[in-house]
Amino acid sequence: MGFERLGLSEGTLAAVSESGYDEPTPIQAQAIPQVLMGRDVLGIAQTGTGKTASFTLPMIDILAEGRARARMPRSLILEPTRELAAQVADAFEKYGKNHKLTMALLIGGVNFGEQEKLLDRGVDVLIATPGRLLDHFERGKLLLTGIDILVVDEADRMLDMGFIPDVEKICERIPRKHQTLFFSATMPPPIERLTKQFLNDPKQIEVARPASTAQTIDQAVVTVGPRDKRRALRALLTRENIKNGIIFCNRKRDVKEVYASLSRHDFNVGQLHGDMAQPERLSVLQSFKDNKIQLLVASDVAARGLDIADVSHVFNFDVPSHADDYVHRIGRTGRAGREGNAYTIVTKGKDDQRYLKAIETLIGQEIRRDETLGLGDDQGDSATRPAGKTAAKADKAQKSGTSRKPRRRKADDEADAWPEEPVVGLGPNIPAFLARPVKLKNR
Repeated sequence: MGFERLGLSEGTLAAVSESGYDEPTPIQAQAIPQVLMGRDVLGIAQTGTGKTASFTLPMIDILAEGRARARMPRSLILEPTRELAAQVADAFEKYGKNHKLTMALLIGGVNFGEQEKLLDRGVDVLIATPGRLLDHFERGKLLLTGIDILVVDEADRMLDMGFIPDVEKICERIPRKHQTLFFSATMPPPIERLTKQFLNDPKQIEVARPASTAQTIDQAVVTVGPRDKRRALRALLTRENIKNGIIFCNRKRDVKEVYASLSRHDFNVGQLHGDMAQPERLSVLQSFKDNKIQLLVASDVAARGLDIADVSHVFNFDVPSHADDYVHRIGRTGRAGREGNAYTIVTKGKDDQRYLKAIETLIGQEIRRDETLGLGDDQGDSATRPAGKTAAKADKAQKSGTSRKPRRRKADDEADAWPEEPVVGLGPNIPAFLARPVKLKNR
């Protein structure tokens, strides 16, 4: 079934065709007719299924009739991150090229004054992150009484980022009857409660079971010692035939450190995390999309919904502590039926093993173990586990009562090693002169 059978206008169909799309994805085929009929929609779909077009395309046709008034947008799309909001804005520009719709993007990192000028002119489509939207609302620069269509996108990500109270405030401030389109990859209890509170007899569309992974992705786990994670990553990057790839870390600090390490080893790499200014983040993303950057080291700010075509590889440098995040991370590859590869670097620590077990339980399958990396048998654990003659010497010393701690192995890339747990204060490395007793003179 082609797009022409979904009820879209000729202008919208022409823009879709010019973008290179012939057939809708399952969620597009099911959602677009329902949205055009004016029904509330509850869409449950994993990332990479094309849900952005499932609401932008029908919204363009619905909003083609009517006129926006100053500070009273006709539709509102809420996104959890600046990048997702900017991506939806790009989709409206691409698919709405044959319609004269006005649009405003309200995200952090951009001057309030420029955004207020757009609102004063009146906009048909307002795309915003919850915090910045409420800032404008509380300043009296925005009215929500003219909203005809409300879209809440990536609702479970909103929950993870703590935005659900803001979303509830916004929904409560839209008094008139309106159409609500609600999309989420998973349905945890707080999200389910929200849908029951603000949706009216919605059409539920589920194109994949919550938290499923695409069958086109080859998933593998590489187990290493805690001090060999960077070496394992470099070995994978060297071994694999990578067109482009995203490397995910759990913390912004680790993003910076892994980026610096790969740069030192001459990889073509960029970084993306929350501490970067918005123009810099957008510039890095564009360079990655344009294949000027081959590898992108990122925090989970990049894990959801970013439309980066044909990513060949995803690497989890850190095992995500929330199993759902694993699904969204590896969903950056294997999109639209393409083949993809996802590698997760796991240490033997209790936390990593617990997180891995939770992931396998969630996705309903055991992830393949890759034991072909060839980092050596000790894989970085020789600092704590002596082997061969060293072990014999340690046993002899222990029996004689002269046991000493084994000498720490000096890795070739010692600058890349860091402890799994953060060091508090000076840790065990307190300088000797600070530990010497101080003799006070009698006064």
